[in-house]
Amino acid sequence: MGASAEETGHVTGEKDKDYNIIWFTEACLSNALRLEGYIKDAEREGDSELADFFRRAQAESRKGAQQGKEQLRKRL
Repeated sequence: MGASAEETGHVTGEKDKDYNIIWFTEACLSNALRLEGYIKDAEREGDSELADFFRRAQAESRKGAQQGKEQLRKRL
């Protein structure tokens, strides 16, 4: 088996599944933040369709972050 199939808890101090939830939640939060800049860029250019697209994507990222936090609450 390759290194990617092995438990990495000895490196991170967290079980893979816990680390994965933590990473997922952080990625969702970071994405929501990044999308705020994209929304502002689209608004500055007067492209409301693109701004709305990014707002919907941001809402989904926030939703993913909330779901990730709930999974963490259950497990940690």
